[in-house]
Amino acid sequence: MREISWSHNLAIFSRCKTVEEREFYLKLAKQENYSFRELERQISASLFERTIIGKSKLSTALRESDHDLTNTFKDSYVFEFLNLPEPHSESDLQRGLVRQMKNFILELGKDFLFIGEEYKLQVGNTDFYIDLLFYHRGLQCIVAFELKADKFKPDHLGQLNFYLEALDRDARKQNENPSIGVLLCKDKDSEVVEYALSRSLSPTMVSEYKTQLPDKNLLQQKLHELFDNETDEK
Repeated sequence: MREISWSHNLAIFSRCKTVEEREFYLKLAKQENYSFRELERQISASLFERTIIGKSKLSTALRESDHDLTNTFKDSYVFEFLNLPEPHSESDLQRGLVRQMKNFILELGKDFLFIGEEYKLQVGNTDFYIDLLFYHRGLQCIVAFELKADKFKPDHLGQLNFYLEALDRDARKQNENPSIGVLLCKDKDSEVVEYALSRSLSPTMVSEYKTQLPDKNLLQQKLHELFDNETDEK
């Protein structure tokens, strides 16, 4: 509490209902060095509820890695700042994220460093382009984002796996860890994602994005149900 400003403390203690939620934002505000406006946005975007409820769908390679990825990647991302039309294309999504890179980094986490859009990979005599490429300081690895403005399909992973192989062979430095791929879809069926990732040998994950702020009351209701179920199991 002493390591962040009075206005940060006031926002957290006035807007957060539980001790757990307050502790979450106190630690995060210090860790991410949020401005007051950035902290307000994360509370409005229900980051606490989304983090607790959403369990990221990871491939076997990521689940078995030595890194704790609990707070590094999210099961769902909120891009309300893009004001995207419905329907929208992958190009609309990509252009919007690049234009709003500061807000995108805020949603991802400040350890992400933007490398470029349409990052070119040459394999054989053919050129391939990764939608968005980042570097993660904490994980010390390249992170490739592939954007899909529709529902997740298992064949989407084949393209991403190919990109990760090319990045590791041609772009990764010796001191860096294997590249990670994030498939960012507008919607997904969790069971389909689980099946698709179960045999994937590449460090990949599947997340969805929302173009509007989530219903905080609905998320809190789901959170209460989750805690009640865990209590019953114990």
